[in-house]
Amino acid sequence: MNEQILEMIRAKKGFICDMDGVIYHGNQLLPPAKAFVEWLQRENKQFLFLTNSSERSRTELRQKLQRMGLDIPEEHFYTSAIATARFLAKQKPGCSVYCVGEAGLLNAIYEEGLTINDVNPDYVVVGPTQNYSFANMSKAVNLVRNGAKLIGTNPDSTAPAEGGRIIPDCSALVAPIEISTGKKAYYLGKPNPLMMRSGFHRLGCKSEDAVVIGDRMDTDIIAGVESGATTVLVLSGVSTIETVEQFPYRPTVILDDVGCIIK
Repeated sequence: MNEQILEMIRAKKGFICDMDGVIYHGNQLLPPAKAFVEWLQRENKQFLFLTNSSERSRTELRQKLQRMGLDIPEEHFYTSAIATARFLAKQKPGCSVYCVGEAGLLNAIYEEGLTINDVNPDYVVVGPTQNYSFANMSKAVNLVRNGAKLIGTNPDSTAPAEGGRIIPDCSALVAPIEISTGKKAYYLGKPNPLMMRSGFHRLGCKSEDAVVIGDRMDTDIIAGVESGATTVLVLSGVSTIETVEQFPYRPTVILDDVGCIIK
């Protein structure tokens, strides 16, 4: 049965693929990733690395993969930082933002013509960052209490890192702000349908002609299921077989890693 499913997957036109836990852990390329990407390129597949990570720009993501031995043009990357900045620009053109995050998020905000404001911003935007502190959390709390809207770049609570470690992700950083203000954040990353629609549009194909590959049931797989795409859960990131049983929905297929698609 799995072989029939794999043949169906290989015949799909478009591939939306997560990065952390699927292509790499931290700065370590996962062994099957290179062969999988080479297969996508050789078969002329439409593919997009759609990541909930907001730390890096598309240029930085390309350079990161280049250092790992993969050369992928920038147009194949779409991040939650880009999705967040474009959402804000459409909601309130020219708005101001207090940002807790890394350079990739700041760059996306500037590219959309938005400004940084730590006095009376329209929005407080939080993304995963190693520079999270009591000071910027306190600032965010008071700005939200004074009327700024709270935005999270992605709803992940944890992320995989090198050596099998798990580190806090965006919603873990947003949680203290939510608790202190009584306000709930709006998250732009997967499984938000706005991000998925942008992904399929960039691929140039309908969801039924695409595959969504990821390591998380609560973001990658639910995003694919709800959009009508074929879904592949890989066990090279945060999920295990036991994880799957916690959810009322299932992926189309569960594989050890992306290399299993092309074997």
